[in-house]
Amino acid sequence: MSIIRIDRRFRGPPDSGNGGYVAGRLAAALGGSGGVVTLRSPPPLDTDLRIDIAGDDAALLHESVPVAVATRMAVHVDVPPPPGLAEAEAAEAGFTGFDRHIFPGCFVCGPDRACGDGLRLFAGRIRDGGERVAAAWTPAADLGDGAGRVAIPFLWAALDCPGYFAVEALAGRAVLGRIGAVVRDAPETGEPLIVTGWAIAHDGRKHRAGTAIHRADGRLAAAAVATWISIS
Repeated sequence: MSIIRIDRRFRGPPDSGNGGYVAGRLAAALGGSGGVVTLRSPPPLDTDLRIDIAGDDAALLHESVPVAVATRMAVHVDVPPPPGLAEAEAAEAGFTGFDRHIFPGCFVCGPDRACGDGLRLFAGRIRDGGERVAAAWTPAADLGDGAGRVAIPFLWAALDCPGYFAVEALAGRAVLGRIGAVVRDAPETGEPLIVTGWAIAHDGRKHRAGTAIHRADGRLAAAAVATWISIS
């Protein structure tokens, strides 16, 4: 058992934690890679939360009520080849969140967050005639794990929101319901990266998306598959 708190800096909606970041905090308790996290309720901010681990399972609890549950398991993601770094940077101009954003203060994708505060991952449509979105990302030093690499919760966070913008057209307003990720080789802070997102399937209010983080030379660093739930 351990106690964690989600700092307000890491919010998604105004009063709850960013889903990918919170999922990454819980997944880290199970090793950080090869796990699936299901979010049960909005993760409260600046509040003591308890992580209970039982074998391959973990739960994030607020006053004994599950906020999220995780299971260590194999996660397979069919990852398409990434665009080049310059192409990912160019795609950011098409980020729909500049004009409309349900959570403009989101730690990952909120345009209201200042440089050095939020990740400012503005994934826009790649200009290749397809449906994928992409953004460039250079993780700051304060996102490190103490050994020069990007810490697990921030990798999961970066794998979160680009998936939403890949399914936004059909999902409308939506929140993260479940995410599973695999980290092949955590990149270093200060390293230019390419983050992509693509739609996989739609089923009523549920929308499945894939995301990936590649190094500038095209090597895969991490990937995820997530389910987004339409809320309106």
